[in-house]
Amino acid sequence: MTTALELYDRALDADARLDYVLAGETLPAGLARWKGVHSPGDGGMLDRCAGPTLDIGCGPGRLVAALVGRGVSALGLDISPVAVRLTRARGGRAVRGDVFGRVPREGRWATALLADGNIGIGGDPVRLLARCRDLLAPGGSVVVELETPGAATAVAELRLRVDARVSAPFPWAFVSFADVPGLAYRAGLEITEAWTEAGRWFAALGGAPAH
Repeated sequence: MTTALELYDRALDADARLDYVLAGETLPAGLARWKGVHSPGDGGMLDRCAGPTLDIGCGPGRLVAALVGRGVSALGLDISPVAVRLTRARGGRAVRGDVFGRVPREGRWATALLADGNIGIGGDPVRLLARCRDLLAPGGSVVVELETPGAATAVAELRLRVDARVSAPFPWAFVSFADVPGLAYRAGLEITEAWTEAGRWFAALGGAPAH
């Protein structure tokens, strides 16, 4: 069966329609927004990217390019070679890699960015947040986009659809804004700021004090 990465690359490269398939329901993935220049709600998130920023799951580089335009040092990280190429074509820096593998400048990032649902990567938000914590320099923060407070936090088997082709399933997490304090605590983090903008929900997480 076709992998999710193969279909994702195809959609990025060909501007094809990309959908999620979840529990038999087909939902738009938002590819046009990812490939755009700006999405409503981006501004406040970008404002909180202080110092060198790692955009985890950078996709086609919308946020990396925006940070570069603001004079912020930024690097995109993505498992997709097409995403890395598109980010570089926008004038951003990007490398191909897995956040759970070897990452450049580990322990020296001021900000780790998890936007556009990327808190779902790997299907284990506590593990992902703990990994992000390890990537940060002292005093750094994880800036994360979340589901609305009324949404359910869940781990699901997700598939991608492009045209008539559907990928093999892969684990993905959906994290409600209401549940992030407990998940952050388990990852050794705490909420330092929370906000909503243009119908999107966000939080900044910093290192929890030792007890």
